Amino acid sequence: MANQLDLEEQEQLDQLKHYWKQYGNMITWVLIAVLGAYASWNFYQYWQRSQAQQAAAMFDEVERAVKSADVAKIDRVFGDIKDKFGSTTYAQQAGLLVAKQYYAAGKPDAAKTALSWVADKSSDPGYQAVARLRLAGLLLDSKAYDEALKQLSASFPPQFEALAADRKGDILLNQGKKKEALAEYGKAFKGFDERTEYRRLVEIKLNSLGVDPKSTDVLAPEGKK
Repeated sequence: MANQLDLEEQEQLDQLKHYWKQYGNMITWVLIAVLGAYASWNFYQYWQRSQAQQAAAMFDEVERAVKSADVAKIDRVFGDIKDKFGSTTYAQQAGLLVAKQYYAAGKPDAAKTALSWVADKSSDPGYQAVARLRLAGLLLDSKAYDEALKQLSASFPPQFEALAADRKGDILLNQGKKKEALAEYGKAFKGFDERTEYRRLVEIKLNSLGVDPKSTDVLAPEGKK
């Protein structure tokens, strides 16, 4: 009986050796790949957390520089966060923040540069939209109408489309294109929720141009009037 069991065990061992000889290398490489991927994922997660923590600390520096209104310091810390953590949302938030301070400090060109960077580099559609809207406003102030319209020709998330249309209306009106401006204001008026205060502002603009959007079809699309 013992010999029979020994023979069965030997047979199973031989089968296992044969199996390992045939598939052992493949199994080993699969295990190495799996363990390597797991280690890489853990390292990536650690790296992401580390990057976020460092970017957050540097954003705090940007905030302090903005509060101090020290333009030279703002230039330095904003340059640092762009160079080291440009892909993070902290850097993009910093761009919007310093642009506002640059404008307040009478440096509109620096504000435009910061906003252009956010519009071009941000991976977040919301930050891109805010940057483009603000940049279009600065370009409007400097009468760079074509450049301003170019910023607004980009695709905007749905929640920003009415704001973009309103800003287009402002630019077109300044170009003396009243009909086109009315069309954009009409889009903006229809795009805002009735409870939105900004809708009332658009209504005032339309009223000043002789249009009551609540009682006229002048804003209806061509062919539907």
